[in-house]
Amino acid sequence: MDKTLFTLALSRFCAGLLLFAAALFLPAGTLRYPQGWLLMGILFVPMFIAGLIMMGKNPELLRKRLNVREKETEQRWVILLSGIMFLAAFIASGLSFRYGWLLLPFPVSVLSGAVFLLAYALYAEVLRENTYLSRTVEVQKDQKVIDTGLYGIVRHPMYMATVLLFLAMPLVLGSLIAFIIMLFYIPIIIKRIRNEEKVLKEGLPGYEAYMEKVKYRLFPLIW
Repeated sequence: MDKTLFTLALSRFCAGLLLFAAALFLPAGTLRYPQGWLLMGILFVPMFIAGLIMMGKNPELLRKRLNVREKETEQRWVILLSGIMFLAAFIASGLSFRYGWLLLPFPVSVLSGAVFLLAYALYAEVLRENTYLSRTVEVQKDQKVIDTGLYGIVRHPMYMATVLLFLAMPLVLGSLIAFIIMLFYIPIIIKRIRNEEKVLKEGLPGYEAYMEKVKYRLFPLIW
């Protein structure tokens, strides 16, 4: 086992867990926020398990997923806007719970949790299919076009899964206000996809032909 990689992954996981909890429970003013604990459970438990699996079976993929140093200037803005959106949504969720602003019934949180886990399963399948996946927009050495499985349906199945994940999050938290905030993720991810496809089209052999073969970017029959 790569101890350096394990330490980095564990430290990132713990930092993310603490920041996430702070963004939810501090605005809520209490730890008695059932929807907050529900989301933390369905988010971080699978994340921890997936990290262990990647550490054992594909440490290089885990290393790529931990890389957050974006080279593309346009993508840096996308990451910044995404971070602001997430922070605003989580704070809004906590405040909504604290003051009773436009709260959704708990059964909605449970149903949304099921959608979240389904999207997580799609995300895991994308990771299994494409070992070139990175958190940054780049063309890697010896990278090849993947056109099987989910990649035969849409060009960006990972982003399809993240849209479902991120729109399910505020519903799990029971906050209609946070859901409205999270809708801004759609134009943000569209901007990222357009820039990413430009980079891949210019630098990845066969990608332009793949774009002709698979017409839809994000959701079948929609876009």
